[in-house]
Amino acid sequence: MLEPEDSIELHTVDTVEAGAGLCDEAIVRFCASAGKTCIEWLADLGMPFSRDRQEISDSGFHLTREGGHSRRRVVHAADATGKALQQTLQAHAQEQDNITIFNQHIAIDLIHRQNSCVGLYALNRQNQHVDVFKARKVVLATGGAAKVYLYTSNPDGSTGDGIAMAWRAGCRVANMEFIQFHPTCLYHPEAKSFLITEAIRGEGGKLLLPNGERFMPRFDQRAELAPRDIVARAIDHEMKRLGADCIYLDISHKSTGFIKSHFPTIYQRCLEFDIDITKQPIPVVPAAHYTCGGVMVDIDGRTDLENLYAVGEVAYTGLHGANRMASNSLLECLVFSQATAGKITAEIDTSKSLPALERWDESQVTDSDEDIVVAHNWDELRRFMWDYVGIVRTNKRLERALHRTELLKSEINEYYGNYKVSPDLLELRNLVVVADLIIRSALTRKESRGLHYTLDHPDSSDNYLAPTILDPKQTNQSPAKLASI
Repeated sequence: MLEPEDSIELHTVDTVEAGAGLCDEAIVRFCASAGKTCIEWLADLGMPFSRDRQEISDSGFHLTREGGHSRRRVVHAADATGKALQQTLQAHAQEQDNITIFNQHIAIDLIHRQNSCVGLYALNRQNQHVDVFKARKVVLATGGAAKVYLYTSNPDGSTGDGIAMAWRAGCRVANMEFIQFHPTCLYHPEAKSFLITEAIRGEGGKLLLPNGERFMPRFDQRAELAPRDIVARAIDHEMKRLGADCIYLDISHKSTGFIKSHFPTIYQRCLEFDIDITKQPIPVVPAAHYTCGGVMVDIDGRTDLENLYAVGEVAYTGLHGANRMASNSLLECLVFSQATAGKITAEIDTSKSLPALERWDESQVTDSDEDIVVAHNWDELRRFMWDYVGIVRTNKRLERALHRTELLKSEINEYYGNYKVSPDLLELRNLVVVADLIIRSALTRKESRGLHYTLDHPDSSDNYLAPTILDPKQTNQSPAKLASI
């Protein structure tokens, strides 16, 4: 903790409450306790954190408050923390002589022998051939799967690749039904996947109906600072009730100087669409944002497959439970990456030579002449996931979606077996696996909890106070069939 009025206990309580009874409290405490060290490490690397110009913060950092937090505790870099973090770490990695970065590659599948991961196949985008990478240890840090939905705040690469590869390799996954929909993405036909940070609501932003009426106090006493699942459902409810295309987020009651200094990226981006947030509210809609479930790991990031690790959004650690509290995602990435790196460093044995691995066989496949079908399948998948497996669900909607994934898996399997792989085909292949996992997990949980809300079971039940775990070795579909796609 960075401030005397805050504590690890308070952070733990807030996280557990947001997680709706499914957080692993030991993991929550582990992450909260390690947060300060991670922040100081990043600051030493040159991370451009926002500083408190009024010097009222003991830490020297400007701390903001976001949904679910009872205190100001979120360290940030203006309104572009994720981008700043990525750029800082990327620059640091590029300076290391012992790190080689292969930018133009997309992973296809893990290579495993006798329950041990020994490498992976990856498509080289430059020459369109498949390379083989041997490895003593493999870490999946591929992010989430929100691109499975039509509307998302995520970049194009968030296609669930790591989750799908681990599943095909025999790893269990957990809590895939809990997909977080960020309440506020910019609503504009040309504003692709632009997130309006929760910090705007943390700094006093109000959510308004098209007629200017504030509505969040009717849904939760925390109003705009309620956890994301509550805010997203409230927005979804009001949009459907009114038949509205969007609602509005208003921060214009703050001074122009405050808005420009705290939210420079959002201010400039909105101006590109003729929206001046110092004078008018921002049109927003919910969008798929974060995958709370993922590949099951222990406290050191280890998966079910020996020598395979998973870190970040691809992993299920037990931190988030049924709903992720704002900004805990970056904390989880930092804490578990350090724990995983420490475990690998302590255990790796470089004295043994790596086994020879088979080359990728392209002799039986041809170039595809049906790329348009792949594009149509991609669109179909994302649309029915949005319609049937979105913010509000029903058994009938989920069953319809499951039926469609079965048809798509069969079709994609045929393409994969007969044509040369391409980035679009690989990502579609992974997305349909992840979609299937999300749907099956949602059908398993016959209650409403956190991010999973179903009209057929609107209340929570003590019968479901445990994570939803899917095991490829025990699923109704044979692992061989699932691995084939």
